Amino acid sequence: MPPPAPFHPPCPLCGRPMVPGPSLNEHHLIPRTYGGRDTVTMHRICHAKIHTVLSEAELRDHYHTIASLRAHPDIAAFLRWVSRKPPEFIDRHASGRGRRR
Repeated sequence: MPPPAPFHPPCPLCGRPMVPGPSLNEHHLIPRTYGGRDTVTMHRICHAKIHTVLSEAELRDHYHTIASLRAHPDIAAFLRWVSRKPPEFIDRHASGRGRRR
């Protein structure tokens, strides 16, 4: 009998399994530029989408929880799209350098 598959916790944003490696990033719920220290591990593509859509001020003021991020219309549309991708999917065309402040 083969050994059981390793457990990979789900991404807090998209819910897909997180496989250790280059497909993961740490996201500061409140940006470091505003004194944020708490981080959550999530898929790199999910992290990039957050920073493409939202400025650091918006993250600080309105989108500093996973629930509020999921409720944003652009991120909700992205989550529907990415839910069909494998856990280690990396979109080489996505940029994490969106609107900053």
